[in-house]
Amino acid sequence: MREGLDDSKVLPRRRREYLFAVLENTAAVDFGIGLASVEEIDRHNILQATMLAMARAVKALPHLPEFSLIDGNRAPALLCPCRCIVGGDGRSLSIAAASIIAKVTRDRMMAELDATHPGYGWSHNAGYGTPEHRRALESLGVTQHHRRSFAPIHNILRLGNA
Repeated sequence: MREGLDDSKVLPRRRREYLFAVLENTAAVDFGIGLASVEEIDRHNILQATMLAMARAVKALPHLPEFSLIDGNRAPALLCPCRCIVGGDGRSLSIAAASIIAKVTRDRMMAELDATHPGYGWSHNAGYGTPEHRRALESLGVTQHHRRSFAPIHNILRLGNA
């Protein structure tokens, strides 16, 4: 793909960071960041929270696009028409760019969490349930950043281990 843009999941971290900087400093590229809170994920579910975050990202753009491409088979409620493309982050430059921006932004947020809540390994496991993360939950407990609706967290809280 042009400029090395590709699905963020297949790019090494350093390459993603480099491409993020290129995208961030390219005048022709607009991007917005949309987030969903832990509470929103717990309340709605991960898919609906993702849709909410995508809609917020479009709303955060400096200019409303005439059209948006969405990676996947479900369209969020956007302020513009859109088209879903399954596997879009490997087929579309704009979706690949969005994938990189989202991944780098999330990685940076996880690194900040790791600095404020050490021991969970968030800077390198991105919050996934690695053995290290599970051990930290057992020894350090659940933080406000953990999704209560996620079964392992729910079970820890139900059993009173946090």
